[in-house]
Amino acid sequence: MAFMEKPPAGKVLLDDTVPLTAAIEASQSLQSHTEYIIRVQRGISVENSWQIAGLSLPLPPKKLIGNMDREFIAERQKGLQNYLNVITTNHILSNCELVKKFLDPNNYSANYTEIALQQVSMFFRSEPKWEVVEPLKDIGWRIRKKYFLMKIKNQPKERLVLSWADLGPDKYLSDKDFQCLIKLLPSCLHPYIYRVTFATANESSALLIRMFNDKGTLKDLIYKAKPKDPFLKKYCNPKKIQGLELQQIKTYGRQILEVLKFLHDKGFPYGHLHASNVMLDGDTCRLLDLENSLLGLPSFYRSYFSQFRKINTLESMDVHCFGHLLYEMTYGRPPDSVPVDSFPPAPSMAVVAVLESTLSCEACKNGMPTVSRLLQMPLFSDVLLTTSEKPQFKIPTKLKEALRIAKECIEKRLIEEQKQIHQHRRLTRAQSHHGSEEERKKRKILARKKSKRSAVENNEEHSAKYSNSNNSAGSGASSPLTSPSSPTPPSTAVEHAPF
Repeated sequence: MAFMEKPPAGKVLLDDTVPLTAAIEASQSLQSHTEYIIRVQRGISVENSWQIAGLSLPLPPKKLIGNMDREFIAERQKGLQNYLNVITTNHILSNCELVKKFLDPNNYSANYTEIALQQVSMFFRSEPKWEVVEPLKDIGWRIRKKYFLMKIKNQPKERLVLSWADLGPDKYLSDKDFQCLIKLLPSCLHPYIYRVTFATANESSALLIRMFNDKGTLKDLIYKAKPKDPFLKKYCNPKKIQGLELQQIKTYGRQILEVLKFLHDKGFPYGHLHASNVMLDGDTCRLLDLENSLLGLPSFYRSYFSQFRKINTLESMDVHCFGHLLYEMTYGRPPDSVPVDSFPPAPSMAVVAVLESTLSCEACKNGMPTVSRLLQMPLFSDVLLTTSEKPQFKIPTKLKEALRIAKECIEKRLIEEQKQIHQHRRLTRAQSHHGSEEERKKRKILARKKSKRSAVENNEEHSAKYSNSNNSAGSGASSPLTSPSSPTPPSTAVEHAPF
């Protein structure tokens, strides 16, 4: 597909951050092996599910003899289910392209590196001064965003990084406004934003070039990783877990908050803060990937904040994501789960205070503080920033209005998703409560009581009928009046046989 072609009509813009769950439904013996049938579901909708068969990922230990026994197959199925659960609940592994291709082959069958190369090659036909040195394979977490090491032909020693990305599900800008805003990014000057050297876009994707930084990102510093290594290798299983020094936490945190405030004041939606999107330039943090919100790409932490209905604006998303980033800087690893019930010992109680305001149960339930409020907290309020560079990012009024509308649409989709998750959670809790052992016992006791009550009421009703019948027959109240000369007919007693 040529770089200036439009995307195919009716193309589905999938949200790759929606979690996939996998459950082994059955197994079947086929000649010399056993095949497991897996039901995969995207998000909370049962209707959005499908079956796959077989496994191509590393499996639990095999058994040479007796591997077709029913007991062994059942035991192995349990082990495989645990294995799938670990993969689909691990935030990094679950977003891995190999896992997506295995669980959802219909939506992830394309070779995105090849597509990106085609687009980049078409671009170079009109811009011959650039040259690809090598693809930077899998250095990012996004499946539909690819990176290439570049050079300028007349400056062969200078290295740059080209990033190419497809459109995402939150792209609400018109094609014209989208392309204008992408081309505006190189004009953005801020001491804490990593400079864009070149940017262009068409109706289906965007291509940006920045200087290559061999020191890497803030996440590379935390995990002591090499910038060119694949994302999984760098961050999935670090050899040593160690947080940063308190002064680094304070300085980097203050710089990041300052640039977030700048973007919020400009009305520019971000929503993509995480440690890999912060470039380190000496002792200065510089924000990356401002283009992501224009492309409509979902946030790295979307599966977290989509669970909390009070985190429903791009500003509150940025603050929540800052909490994740601060936790990682402090402890050298991401939190095990969110919300966080209790925080491990930190270099300062001032750090814990900020973490509690962004990641605790109370914060997630009641809402996030503003960036201005975080800047006033003791952890950051006494940090002195020394920079002479004056921020500059002029956005025309018409494009500001387009950004405002796009921002509202992004937030509207998030709110709708949060509403669906909330309703699903309530329904699941009700069903779980209804199906619990305690509830089943309660229902049995109530059923017995109801049965006894019905039996007593039936007996009382029958006794009443029997008594009324006897009274009617004994009194003769229904016998006709007779004259004195008429003989009185003898009374007849009717015996009721017992039931």
